[in-house]
Amino acid sequence: MVLVNLTRGETLASVGLAARYPGLPLLKAGLELFAVESNVVGECQSFGTGAIEQLMGSTKQLDGDVLSIWRDRRFTDTLGSSDTGIIFLGGTWLEEEIFILAIQGAQRGYDVRLLSDLIRTRVEEDRSLVFDRLAAHGILGTTVRQTLLEWAVCRDDSLLKQRVQQLLS
Repeated sequence: MVLVNLTRGETLASVGLAARYPGLPLLKAGLELFAVESNVVGECQSFGTGAIEQLMGSTKQLDGDVLSIWRDRRFTDTLGSSDTGIIFLGGTWLEEEIFILAIQGAQRGYDVRLLSDLIRTRVEEDRSLVFDRLAAHGILGTTVRQTLLEWAVCRDDSLLKQRVQQLLS
């Protein structure tokens, strides 16, 4: 899981991550439930609002240029050591950093999925165009809800499925 620039363009006065990313609390619960490691890259400062603080407790903050993250040894070593095959992306901006990270991940052999309910675009009219271009590279969109349910079904654990269904209701 890689979240990019979650607080880009936000200030203490304007912060509204719950409105910008309504799937964020569900994602946090799901990451804990499935013990999935997540990385935060770029602008993701704490504003004391709760959403970021809760998420930051279970993520690894990576510093540096978002567009160069695939050259960051901490990032690539983390992926390599965890036997990661699928990377989920969310954050800001779809047609810029998210697009480049997704393409570069696919080129490196990862199955890349975009959490569409955790992705913002700079220009909303570009959303479908970018998703179409990424789909041509095998990069598909999903949602936090769909992802958590898919993970539960793949694990084939009845208790886990029940806990996910409770989260989703």
